[in-house]
Amino acid sequence: MALTSLTLPNGIRLVHYPVQAKVAHCGLFINAGTRDELEPEHGIAHFIEHTIFKGTKKRNVFQVLNRLENIGADLNAFTTKEETCIYATFLSEYYDRTLELFHDLFFNAIFPEKELEKEKQVVLDEIKACKDNPAEQIFDDFEDLVFAGHPLGKNILGTKSSLKQIDRKAVFDFIHRNYRMEQVVIASVGNIDFASLTKRVMKYFMRNPDRGNMVPRHPFSSYSKFHSVNRKKTSQVHCVIGSPAYCFSDTRRIPMALLNNMLGGPILNSRLSLALRERNGLTYHNESNYTAYSDSGIVSIYFGTDPVHFDKALAIVFKELKKLRETRLTPIQFHTIQNQLIGQLSIAQESNLSAMLAMGKNFLLKNEYDPPELLMELIRRTTAAEVMEIANQVFDASGLSMLTFRS
Repeated sequence: MALTSLTLPNGIRLVHYPVQAKVAHCGLFINAGTRDELEPEHGIAHFIEHTIFKGTKKRNVFQVLNRLENIGADLNAFTTKEETCIYATFLSEYYDRTLELFHDLFFNAIFPEKELEKEKQVVLDEIKACKDNPAEQIFDDFEDLVFAGHPLGKNILGTKSSLKQIDRKAVFDFIHRNYRMEQVVIASVGNIDFASLTKRVMKYFMRNPDRGNMVPRHPFSSYSKFHSVNRKKTSQVHCVIGSPAYCFSDTRRIPMALLNNMLGGPILNSRLSLALRERNGLTYHNESNYTAYSDSGIVSIYFGTDPVHFDKALAIVFKELKKLRETRLTPIQFHTIQNQLIGQLSIAQESNLSAMLAMGKNFLLKNEYDPPELLMELIRRTTAAEVMEIANQVFDASGLSMLTFRS
């Protein structure tokens, strides 16, 4: 069985992968996120994701929540810098019920003023929870500095003052401008044939409401290196080091992913884990991350350590980066890191939910899906020389920025 897709007459794209399973996964992806907010709208994309469940023209908030939860399904949503997604996991027999609810939320949400004010308190608690976790907040602050003056630097949650400005009119203005049919993807993984799924999607999503003109996204192009220290009451020193990186469609994304995984990915034998934790006992948690956006990206290295050990830990990190820039991996070493990433991709593919989310994002950004088999082949074709070249581009010490939280 193969992945199938089509575009509805109104511009909505449908992509489906059939599987023989009792449980199905379906998501409604909208190409609108934090970077699409106008200056007075900071936090509104995430706020809409919260409040879209607060009632429709025919359901109150409790009826919305019970529609899938009462049949044992899981209804959820998330917001990123560039997208909003409503998704559900359910028994395959409930496709019609799920799609009807998605339709009701997308076209008929009413955002009652009373519920908006109530939900502002919930989001404020979310903001406070983030501030109570410096290992989480430092990433938001780091991106704000890397993408200074650009919408990609905006914190997804917004701020206390920006939330106060959001009202029902602002919500509908954002939706009217950004929730356009050609910016929507419906992704599905489940036990249903494509013709049957298409019929259901056509039944609920053939509307083409009048929507305003989107504000075009402007690429980021003005990075300036920085070294910043924020004074906070923390027991550890928290540190992030990084720089801009490659966008989602850049062919260098594959060697960048290999490099990132080897340096500080979710493996016990990553270079940072071995150097900082296993050999020296300096950190409990360290990691590196690579996030690709539609027209930009960012790579970051994080570690937290006792203030007494900070200088030593920092020197070790830069020593490891220097090795990556100057010492090419041996054939055996390179074969190992290729196998690691291929194995991780294979394991991730065991999750049909992960597959559905990946399909939705791929179609949203480039109207096609790179199946795991293709990604694995691209990983195998990558060379040690390419990975070393990427290391010299993104981990050149002269271009790396750093942010630390310390008392």
